Amino acid sequence: MDYNVNSEGYYGEFGGAYIPEILYGNVKNLREQYLEIMSDPDFRAEFDNLLRDYVGRPTPLYFASRLSERYGARVYLKREDLNHTGAHKINNTIGQILLARRMGKTRIIAETGAGQHGVATATVCALKGMRCIVYMGETDIARQKLNVQKMEMLGAEVRPVTSGNKTLKDATNEAIRDWCCNPADTHYIIGSTVGPHPYPDMVAQFQSVISSEIKNQLQRHEGRDWPDYLMACVGGGSNGAGTFYHYLDDMRVKLVASEAAGLGVDSGETAATIHLGKRGIIHGSRTFVMQDEDGQITEPYSVSAGLDYPGIGPMHANLAVTGRSQVVAVTDDEALAAAMELTRLEGIIPAIESAHALGALGKMDFRQEDVVVLTLSGRGDKDMETFVEYFNSTRQEGS
Repeated sequence: MDYNVNSEGYYGEFGGAYIPEILYGNVKNLREQYLEIMSDPDFRAEFDNLLRDYVGRPTPLYFASRLSERYGARVYLKREDLNHTGAHKINNTIGQILLARRMGKTRIIAETGAGQHGVATATVCALKGMRCIVYMGETDIARQKLNVQKMEMLGAEVRPVTSGNKTLKDATNEAIRDWCCNPADTHYIIGSTVGPHPYPDMVAQFQSVISSEIKNQLQRHEGRDWPDYLMACVGGGSNGAGTFYHYLDDMRVKLVASEAAGLGVDSGETAATIHLGKRGIIHGSRTFVMQDEDGQITEPYSVSAGLDYPGIGPMHANLAVTGRSQVVAVTDDEALAAAMELTRLEGIIPAIESAHALGALGKMDFRQEDVVVLTLSGRGDKDMETFVEYFNSTRQEGS
């Protein structure tokens, strides 16, 4: 079975390009050019040089000895939190800004939830001197103030979104509306493996530097280039796609995706899309969507702004349906407790998104000799207010 995208833009039954007619030309041009541009030696050289000298790659593969002792396996952390801008998002925005310039685009738009993709987009627009507009829900603006300030300092215009529950889904809706109104000069840098083909494949390929480095680093650490388990959080799924990419067809490797259960999968306050979603179309692709009996999208909830999304990338939908990946639902409290545990055991404060991957460690049945690689997709600077509130509340409960 092939777990990569086919020539029509589908992962099994999921994917495709369901878009308004006004965007057909843009998406068609992108689909026809992206592989050729990305394989051009000059493009690859510029991309690779920026990843090395600007982003700071390769990121370390760190053996977490105390975490390993805690969970009874050899646990490594892929340290995407050490990238410039503090997350994996910069890998994709570097690639897409170079591609946009090759296609003659002069204006960049983006959506963001946790703010990390917005910061990464604003960063590369500053680097290349391009106009940048970032759509962000008012709910996320309030809980991610630091990242909003960073985007504005970098010269981006942050446009608040007041529709829906004012989070990532709604920001994406507004970005697509903007793109429909400005198709000629604008490139939409989608931050995850969602949207119409070729975005899921394009973003996955830009993020595949993660799994490429894991292979080389494991060879040095363990004398083999494959782990027994690969673990990552998924909302739209870009860091998960990058982590899994070079191992999709390697059946020795178990793929574990952690999604946000919010207050519980059955609580009605959740973002566990793969657990609860039905087949549908969202933001240009066919995938699993959280929806009611009439097909109306239901509002997701998670303490994590980056995982607060009612869909999932089509690659991850296919991996789940075919049984290639194991999908674990992690609640707010489990993620926050896991973040606190990593901080105390290893001196690393993770992003709340990454903490959902950490929260799955205790749900696995590891053997002592198992090699586990878990991607820390981002660092926790942006989430300190939430962490402090949680820390204070647990301290009061224990007193």
